Amino acid sequence: MKVTGSIRPMLPILIGASVMLTLSMGLRQSLGLFMQDVARDLTITVSDFAFAVAVQNLVWGLTQPVAGLIASRYGFRPVMVLGGIVYACGLAILATSESLIGVMAGAGLMIGFGMACASPSIALSVSARTVSPARRSMILGVVSAAGSLGALISAPIGQYLMEAFDWRTALVGFVAMAIIMLPAAWMAGRVDRLPPPPPAPDSADSLGARDAILMALRHGPFLVMTGAFFVCGMQLIFLVTHLPSYIALCGLDPMLSAKALGTIGGFNVIGSLFFGWAGGRWNKQVLLGLLYCARSAVIAWYFVTPPTPESTLLFAGLMGFLWLGVSPLIAGAVVEMFGLRWQPMLQGVTFFSHQIGSFLGAFGGGWVFVAYGSYDLALQIGVSIGMTAGIIQIAVALARTPPPKLRAA
Repeated sequence: MKVTGSIRPMLPILIGASVMLTLSMGLRQSLGLFMQDVARDLTITVSDFAFAVAVQNLVWGLTQPVAGLIASRYGFRPVMVLGGIVYACGLAILATSESLIGVMAGAGLMIGFGMACASPSIALSVSARTVSPARRSMILGVVSAAGSLGALISAPIGQYLMEAFDWRTALVGFVAMAIIMLPAAWMAGRVDRLPPPPPAPDSADSLGARDAILMALRHGPFLVMTGAFFVCGMQLIFLVTHLPSYIALCGLDPMLSAKALGTIGGFNVIGSLFFGWAGGRWNKQVLLGLLYCARSAVIAWYFVTPPTPESTLLFAGLMGFLWLGVSPLIAGAVVEMFGLRWQPMLQGVTFFSHQIGSFLGAFGGGWVFVAYGSYDLALQIGVSIGMTAGIIQIAVALARTPPPKLRAA
């Protein structure tokens, strides 16, 4: 199999990566639907469930660079298939759990590790290897858009099964959906048969893993992008985990939570396509900064006004447009800075920062709610830090820092 100007020979790889990403992201983003019912039936607190989701994000972040390193050295297929197996097992353990230990093991540890192996970082690294540089940003946007459909599919299915049966039955349905990740990951693994990309000039392609990481850690724009990604994770996982609870506390229809998450997934498609297209034309890091600022402004607007079904769906649409657009921008920026060879590992480094933020967003949001009886303080912190990160990201991108010097041990 050879990389050519046409993407037709690469469609099986791209479709497999897209389906895997759709399921892994969609099922995970819908776990907040189960928070109230799981907490009530297992006699745990909302904060306990939020902590399990926070551990999931921390495990995901810790293991993501390792999964990227293994994929770069030994191939993507074994990493992705293992991720699908562990992910499905994690959902099965959560569906049969009788205590907080089961919730932590299933929703926390196992789904976290499964996500590291079947994540946007891995799927986009696979996709980046299949097309020419001229088409890369757009293809990354297309794959991210396909991955965005997950919440649009899984959230309504989960809510319907929960209302028709119970939360355990809904999670069994999620297990069945997760099993589909396995053939998708196997098909995407055909990328391992492609010839390795030629080393790009002044990139990390000719370096070992250790030197590639050191090269990245000396590059100011990479560090700023990684720090801003921390804030991104904090904001988004707070919303995924706590928006259903906030809607319920406001006395709105519980089905609105599923509609909101589904709307986010639908508009994710538009946002991913737009930012994938825009990243091929304008400075990716400036676009990231503008995205973070716009996202913080939308969050501030929604939570300072009394929520209604209409305003909630409008908020979900705006957030969906600004949600996964970061994925093609960051993936493309990492390739531009350091080349393709170590992209999974270096993108995993940025994602580790994202997941530290996700841990604080999930657990911190639950802790603030239990301590103060509302989400006000958590929202004020999230909006302030998000706006600051966006402004710094734009300023550093416009400074046009020269690329890091190539240094081998």
